[in-house]
Amino acid sequence: MNMYYRSTRDSSLKKTSAEAIVAGISTDGGLFVPEEIPSLTSAEIKAIAGMSYPERAAAVFSKFLTDFTDAELRYCTESAYNDKSFDHASITEISHLFDGTYVLELWHGPTCAFKDMALQILPYLLTTSMKKLSIDKKVVILVATSGDTGKAALEGFADVEGTSIMVFYPEDGVSAMQKKQMTTQDGKNVSVCAVKGNFDDCQNGVKAIFTDDSVKAALAAKGQVFSSANSINWGRLAPQIIYYISAYAELLENGDIAEGEKVNICVPTGNFGNILAAYYAKRMGLPVNKLICASNANNVLTDFINTGIYDRNRDFHTTISPSMDILISSNLERLLYIMTGSDALIREWFGKLASEGRYEVNDDVKAQLAADFAAGCCDDAATKAAIKEIYDKYSYTLDTHTAVAVKVYEDYRKATGDNTKTIIASTASPYKFGTAVLEALTGSAPEDEFDKVDKLHELSGYDVPASLDALRTKAIRFTGSVDRDGMKAFVLAETDRI
Repeated sequence: MNMYYRSTRDSSLKKTSAEAIVAGISTDGGLFVPEEIPSLTSAEIKAIAGMSYPERAAAVFSKFLTDFTDAELRYCTESAYNDKSFDHASITEISHLFDGTYVLELWHGPTCAFKDMALQILPYLLTTSMKKLSIDKKVVILVATSGDTGKAALEGFADVEGTSIMVFYPEDGVSAMQKKQMTTQDGKNVSVCAVKGNFDDCQNGVKAIFTDDSVKAALAAKGQVFSSANSINWGRLAPQIIYYISAYAELLENGDIAEGEKVNICVPTGNFGNILAAYYAKRMGLPVNKLICASNANNVLTDFINTGIYDRNRDFHTTISPSMDILISSNLERLLYIMTGSDALIREWFGKLASEGRYEVNDDVKAQLAADFAAGCCDDAATKAAIKEIYDKYSYTLDTHTAVAVKVYEDYRKATGDNTKTIIASTASPYKFGTAVLEALTGSAPEDEFDKVDKLHELSGYDVPASLDALRTKAIRFTGSVDRDGMKAFVLAETDRI
């Protein structure tokens, strides 16, 4: 049976997965969602346990990307998930932190962040989709990043034929290492620009450009078309479903959990994509008890899950977990569409978000949120305390985002008494946030970025990722900076250059 995709804001639209991946976002501003969520049986989970990661990915993709052939899926997954791109053939690693708690390390790819899990495969999904649809236009990838997506997208699309990529990041809203990763990026078809503002300014600017008819017409005249590498693109979100299913299957195979045993999944998230992928896995049939949403001081998601009121009218905090410094969580739109099945409600609520900065969902959605989710948040001081505590107890070094998840999970467990075995998504290498991690462990950090790397290596014992070590001698290529209002002009100029 073919799986089609509909827009969250116009259910009458119907696209194949290839069409949805190439488009990135619907012309009405909505996000593409599968018209139904496929099922995953206990027998299929057991079968997945005996597979390699590329085989696991192809098995899950076959349920969502039904217009792709088996050979196309194998090409995409085997090209993306291998020991040339990742530190280990297993692609992800599971660390047993303490009894019944498992840290799913998603940062063993080329940019040391969980975004590699999706952005190593997206170029293959996109170019395969273009061939299937006989599209001979150049695809212009626009990306807004809070730090990790940008580098992972640049790495994935660098010098990919038929594409160019432009990344916008908040000028003062990423770590020094994240900025160095992006501004030194190799590739003839890449461009990077800072935005004077925060991530929401970058994200809103990119969405506005996507739906600007004058810009689309200008690109069409050049034989070009837009797509996205942000998690608004289904091709970015779908790969994230796989690692939750893979982790459960692995724990089952290792005897850590019994067949059918439920687990909790705790995810640090800002744009809601990573935890939404876990929700999809649960809705498919993965035995999941609670999805625990962990936020930093920008706790708009915590408040929403606990009250049903989404209100971005609040102070924006620049934190030591910058990839979560977000007040407008794009993927929440997909969750609410799944829960309501109503494009009219989505248009109403997100229209209010745009005009008033807030909306409140109905009682039915509030009940569904309470059934599936728990939520908590912590500030920078608590984040650093969690890094120090885990290091002292277990000789395990957390990055700042994973530390938020650990702290929120510990708070949840104390408050509820829920001792269900739990998978904590670990989203980045501590080397990417060396200043904050070293301050947490020792009270101070050297000024030089690579002195921080050396000190963290000494303390943690973790190998320094080769990709980060190579940055020591790489020259800065991109120094541009624009106001949000200047993003459109930048894009139009760069489409002529790259």
